[in-house]
Amino acid sequence: MRFSLPRAARPARRRVLTAVTAAFAIGAGVVAAGPPAAAAGPVPHYVMTAFTNSSESNMYVYDSANATGFTQVRANAYTPPSGLIRDPSVIRHTDGYYYIVHTTNWTGDTIGFARSADYVSWTFLRTVRVGLNGATGSTWAPEWFKDSDGSVHVIFSASTAGTAGQFRPYRITATNSDLSAWSSPVALGIPANYIDSFLVKVGGTYHNFLKNETTKYIEHATATSPNGPWTFVGTGNWAGWGSGLEGPALVRLPDGHWRIYFDQYGQRRYFYADSSNLSGFGAKTELTALSGTARHFTVLREDSGDGTAVATGARSLRSVNFPDRYARHRDNLGYVEPVSSSSSLTTRQDATFTVVAGLANANCYSLRSVNFPDRYLRHYGFRVRLDTGTGDAAFARDATFCGRAGLAGGGSTSFESYSHPGRYLRHQNNELRVDWRTSDSAFVGDASFTVTAPLA
Repeated sequence: MRFSLPRAARPARRRVLTAVTAAFAIGAGVVAAGPPAAAAGPVPHYVMTAFTNSSESNMYVYDSANATGFTQVRANAYTPPSGLIRDPSVIRHTDGYYYIVHTTNWTGDTIGFARSADYVSWTFLRTVRVGLNGATGSTWAPEWFKDSDGSVHVIFSASTAGTAGQFRPYRITATNSDLSAWSSPVALGIPANYIDSFLVKVGGTYHNFLKNETTKYIEHATATSPNGPWTFVGTGNWAGWGSGLEGPALVRLPDGHWRIYFDQYGQRRYFYADSSNLSGFGAKTELTALSGTARHFTVLREDSGDGTAVATGARSLRSVNFPDRYARHRDNLGYVEPVSSSSSLTTRQDATFTVVAGLANANCYSLRSVNFPDRYLRHYGFRVRLDTGTGDAAFARDATFCGRAGLAGGGSTSFESYSHPGRYLRHQNNELRVDWRTSDSAFVGDASFTVTAPLA
């Protein structure tokens, strides 16, 4: 399941579309425009960060379309300047960046932070001293928790007596918007000898799934405040998953159900189980592709698009705020440039794409060139280019866009990146990019297109 990110395609010389090429294009599925696809609603995408059995200092990144089958995006995606990267937990912040927080050492009172624009390449931010247990204690398993009021917290487990001590969960809260300043630790009020707390909130109830270090069971406690008091509603083998488990992490699925992941660490096996209401869970199911490799991960769900249907077949994309300009490729890069019926055939073909089911998710769309039918619009470093399909999962994600009602309204359409929700296909200085959405009117216009009949 390992693969390397694709290299950017080498620029090719412009070719005249001959009759032979045209025949190949028809055979490849370049046909007349078809009816709009059925709206499918927002399309989920799941990002997972993990450390592995082979390394405690390198973070691996995976993703999934269904929260079950995970594909490796990058091995050794991040190594901190020093120490470990156990238990990496990931969120997407309001600034558009992905952030991880992680365990830095077996002993000590620090946790580490890094961030990424694309969840592939990561940059060290800082090591934060929680100021709780000094060098002789241990600070483990930090997990992000974003409360319903928008406040951002890190929940971690700490012992004042090192790795053999009695761990308790604590909470620190971000005191500024860039997550660089944090409050002093506050105890959650959980008894001693519990680690790996993972919090979610439903309505007015906080749910804490955590490991009992004495029995090695994952247990379940609830409260009306993150500081307690907590009531244990699932203890011992309450879920039937057995003992020897740790690292619980939860994600909510599109149908409203919850999925919990956990590590049977002694056997190097990973499992998940589902619940409709967090009160009772089904039997555990093994994630066989991850067993033996990934350890103590978290999964972040993001949704792309809103189900807006886009007509399939040959189409052109006209800019809303510059209606004489169309999305096109030139020298294998994406632009928005003036094109009209009087433009050359080659230019009009460059501004015509076959809209097909998304390479990474059939509920979204991919844009295939009509004059180079083995090439697709995709983003690479967030610049949009025309590249030859490689058949690998990374290319498929980068070449998939989900329909959304046009940000500019008026029957327009916007295209949200499937692999990086919150980033939209837009033009800037006439270049096509995939950029993080902002609220200014320029972005709204730049990211809105009218899907028209094909120019060629």
